[in-house]
Amino acid sequence: MNGSRPPMSAPMPPSSNAVASPAVRSLATPLQSHHPSPLSLGLIPLPPPRPPPPPPDVVSTEHSPVARVRLGDIMPYDGAPDGVYVRAVEALSGSLMRHNAAVIELSGEDSVVVRCALESAKMYFKARGQCGSWGKPGRLVYAFRAGRLSEDADLSPPCINDAFKCLGKASRAALCAIAKHLRLRCDSFNHLLDDTPLPANEASSSVLVAAYSQASLQNGKGSSGGKYANEVEKGLLTLIASDSPAIQVYDPNGRWYLADSDLGPGDLLLLTGKALSHATAGLRPAASFRTAFENSPGIINGGRASLTFRLMPQSNAVLDCSPIAAAGHVIPQSYQPISVSRFMDDLSADEDVMGSLPDKTYETRNNAHPEPSLRSVLSDPLSGAFLEDAVVVSCGHSFGGNMLKKVLEMARCTLCNADIETGSLIPNLALRAAATAVKHEDDKRLFHNAALRKRRKEVGDQIDAFKRLSKENGEMTTDGDCLRQQKGVQYPFAVNEKVLIKGNRRTPDKFVGREAMITSQCLNGWYLLKILDSGESVRLQYRSLQKLSNSQTDDRIQPQQLLQSSS
Repeated sequence: MNGSRPPMSAPMPPSSNAVASPAVRSLATPLQSHHPSPLSLGLIPLPPPRPPPPPPDVVSTEHSPVARVRLGDIMPYDGAPDGVYVRAVEALSGSLMRHNAAVIELSGEDSVVVRCALESAKMYFKARGQCGSWGKPGRLVYAFRAGRLSEDADLSPPCINDAFKCLGKASRAALCAIAKHLRLRCDSFNHLLDDTPLPANEASSSVLVAAYSQASLQNGKGSSGGKYANEVEKGLLTLIASDSPAIQVYDPNGRWYLADSDLGPGDLLLLTGKALSHATAGLRPAASFRTAFENSPGIINGGRASLTFRLMPQSNAVLDCSPIAAAGHVIPQSYQPISVSRFMDDLSADEDVMGSLPDKTYETRNNAHPEPSLRSVLSDPLSGAFLEDAVVVSCGHSFGGNMLKKVLEMARCTLCNADIETGSLIPNLALRAAATAVKHEDDKRLFHNAALRKRRKEVGDQIDAFKRLSKENGEMTTDGDCLRQQKGVQYPFAVNEKVLIKGNRRTPDKFVGREAMITSQCLNGWYLLKILDSGESVRLQYRSLQKLSNSQTDDRIQPQQLLQSSS
């Protein structure tokens, strides 16, 4: 029977006492000798056991397994999808699911812009490093937000604005491709993003970070030991372009691998963030990655430049899984609607807790969603509203809001699948009281966070106003002076100082152009002044005042002394 195929025979009727044919035995016997198991029945060998995951510090030396797709193939367009678009979307989403990363290839003008931005960032940081402007030993970063007013806009790295537009276009196209693969509309996540183009005087939520690392990073803690800071992106998507590979990604099989080893000059590494993971109910989990500087050829050869574009949702948007549910996907109860500002605050709080733990080690907890929070338990899973109208149905479970309407329409409990009596609804007073209390605390926290953001914006506006006022008065100020003297932003003048009232929209016309003496300071940058020629008192803000020049002050010395002597 060895080496020869058995002759064909008529099929035998099935029988419980049937014996496997010699051909099957000849194929099964050698495999059984390697993997004996009483469950195989001598017919189908069991698969070999999966090897244990490697230790966290072990990195695969193989080439990057991530898929490569061209940006032009995933760009949305009008009309029916063609084969190129479908294959590109499948390759992109499949790579994200299997490897937690993908590569987007740029072409033409976009590739030139990214290469130009990398080279200009390297030269920009080298020039600042020679001037002693390094923030951390061996590393310097520059964060750019479109629409943000900056006094040093002329000193930013060249091509940074063009690179922001290019990477923003690529990230939005990738987000559309991810939505299409999940059977969603292409614009399902657009409500989370900034408007295009941005409204006037509004800064973007997304940020482009240019960084440059030098070999001095090798001196110190990062030089040996194989320990790196593991990162998980908070936003929707992250695109990374660099001139030297250094990004290691943690795949679903528990393995670290060098994801950007095959990146070319016009290639972008795509990673998913926690905001997208929540918006997709975990169907696109957040990628964990780290930067291994010590083995990067760029670091060894003098320096590594990189561009990291983070596609962030607006702070006032709401992360909601309703589009995912409408597409037929199962939504775990722990994925409740939550505001982006609250979501980011919770992530920051978790990072603070994890950062305080001694000897922190990496755990593969990123694929598992945390336990339901108190807010999610006390909220309607469909609308996100608190269960202030909670009732108990006949099976014992409590519902409220839109979920209660759905349960009543189905006449069936969505938790235990039991039939319910729509006429026997009992108010759950305890749950209503708990929901009201948590809502009150939640509103207080949201108000506090909004107040903090408003305060930061006001401080920034005051610093800009102080700079403009100093320039008008012929004084030179620096950002350090403004930050070290935040009180001087609101109170640039001292008591008993003579000023000129230049006026603003709220200043009465009779005071404009007159000189006054500051008698006291009031709140929020307001001053109480005494008009020198009439003795009237008036309350004005610092923006409506201007310092007197030395010549003007000298001219007023003699008349003022005569006035004091005569009195």
